[in-house]
Amino acid sequence: MEKMDDLPVTELVSVKIEGAVCYLTLDRENKYNAMNVQMITELCELFDWTAERSVGTTGELFDDSGDPYLRIIVVSGTGKHFCAGADINMMRDAGANSPEENRRDSERLDRLFNGLWAHPCFTIGSITGVALGGGAGLVACLDHVIATDNVKIALSEGKLGILPAVIGPYVYRRLGSACFRRLAMQASRIDAAEALRTGFIEQVTDSKAASDEAVAKLIDEVMTSGPCAVTLAKELTLGFDRWTGSDEELRRYTLDFTSRMRGSKEGQEGLSSFLEKRDADWKS
Repeated sequence: MEKMDDLPVTELVSVKIEGAVCYLTLDRENKYNAMNVQMITELCELFDWTAERSVGTTGELFDDSGDPYLRIIVVSGTGKHFCAGADINMMRDAGANSPEENRRDSERLDRLFNGLWAHPCFTIGSITGVALGGGAGLVACLDHVIATDNVKIALSEGKLGILPAVIGPYVYRRLGSACFRRLAMQASRIDAAEALRTGFIEQVTDSKAASDEAVAKLIDEVMTSGPCAVTLAKELTLGFDRWTGSDEELRRYTLDFTSRMRGSKEGQEGLSSFLEKRDADWKS
């Protein structure tokens, strides 16, 4: 199991761990936090590391040293903008790359977005300014996004004659078919009001300070939920997304899932704490 001293060394993503919460901040302010190969690789490594060190993966609240395993990831960007998408030099190189090289680049991006989408922790985004292209893809992969009212989000790939294919499955799941198709074709920026209306984000604030307060409040709320229940909610949802069986088989699937949760260590603790009128162990 991952130890704190195994934390990946990074230059373009800053990391802060406070108890069961890990804060990841894109730290390339002079480039509007645009993602180059190094940043993408660092994020992939951090998503893998934090997933391995999560309660959802270990099934335990604390490691052998008494340090808490992770339950929440907060993603943000340094400076005025969350993420301007892919670095311009990376985009320029793509035009000269072979199909095999571009495939490897796409596979790296797929690992990035899937690592965030499928992360066992509850993931929170605190965004401001622009979230373009791959930046919008990161937003789509988060569980709860809090944005300042100056935010602009775009599936901007169409302006370059390409499509948001790698981020597509995640944006599609968040927005639905018609909205994803429209935004991919228009490739224009939407403001905070439209992002909230379409479900790209969950909350809008009027300042970075207000967003910080909203993040802290949300963390307090999520910490009252069973951490394994949080992880398994993602598994349950993915099961629904992929379901191809009959309605009867779906009902059996949910019954099996419920039985599994009620019989788990966390499920037993939750029921016991309720009956005994005390806080569950994950709340202490």
